[in-house]
Amino acid sequence: MPPNDNRIDARDWSLLAVLSILWGGSFFFNSAGLRELPPLTLVFLRVALGAAVLLPLLHVQGISFPKGTLGWKPFFVIGLLNNVIPFSLIVIGQTIIPSGLASILNATTPLFTVTVMAMAGEEALQMRRVAGVVLGVVGVVILRGWGIETRPGQGFGILLCLGGACSYGFAALAARRLLKDSAPLGTATFQLMASTVMMAVVAAVMEQPWHLPAPGLTTWLAVLGLAGLSTALAYIVFFQILRRSGATNVMLVTLLIPVTAILLGWLVLGEPISMREIAGAIVIGSALLVIDGRALRMLQRVA
Repeated sequence: MPPNDNRIDARDWSLLAVLSILWGGSFFFNSAGLRELPPLTLVFLRVALGAAVLLPLLHVQGISFPKGTLGWKPFFVIGLLNNVIPFSLIVIGQTIIPSGLASILNATTPLFTVTVMAMAGEEALQMRRVAGVVLGVVGVVILRGWGIETRPGQGFGILLCLGGACSYGFAALAARRLLKDSAPLGTATFQLMASTVMMAVVAAVMEQPWHLPAPGLTTWLAVLGLAGLSTALAYIVFFQILRRSGATNVMLVTLLIPVTAILLGWLVLGEPISMREIAGAIVIGSALLVIDGRALRMLQRVA
């Protein structure tokens, strides 16, 4: 269960960093996959292959399938709010706006989550947390830069990405209420299975993927990375943090994603890090300390 003071322990901070790497890669994989696949078909492949990766692990762990309609209902709700709606909106949004702008909009997820959880009476609306989240979004904007190219007609893409971020907030609420005692592996697998059923219908009606030409090797590698790393593995980590540290805390990963992306570019690709990016990362780090609260309490004791 999440701690009463909404703090995050060292283990979950480490898991958040891992999750930020896994989810940060989804923007790259989406961009690569969209070169040859329409957006809803890409989402279908993401959830279907993600579920296929996790299914054998259920047998190894001895986790049983939900029983009957009532058993599956929570996973269809979570799958709709956590996969079908946000994945579809964000991927379609990425066909309209640049990935950098999409990641900034994705960083608003904690704001939606804080608001939704407070309105539902699940978590208190603490001004410290709200201020920290706003500061974090400012840090993401600084880190990504104000000079992201925008073009006429991108307003719809921005709204789609914001809609995806909002859906994640409602997904966190639903998971908190409906899946309190579900194992992270089971939750991740069953929501992806439910999402696969829903996306199969949506993609079939909207895009008829069986008429598409076969994608190339690069596209398939992007799809496999999206399904295996950014979906299957990522959701095991996600639901583990959700159970231990709470809904708002797990959504802080969207603030970390741009930081880890830049660090990976520096470590793996040798890309230089600018002073603007360093300043943005410092602001994000400061925001996370404000949200966590322990640093402020330590300062108060010293004073």
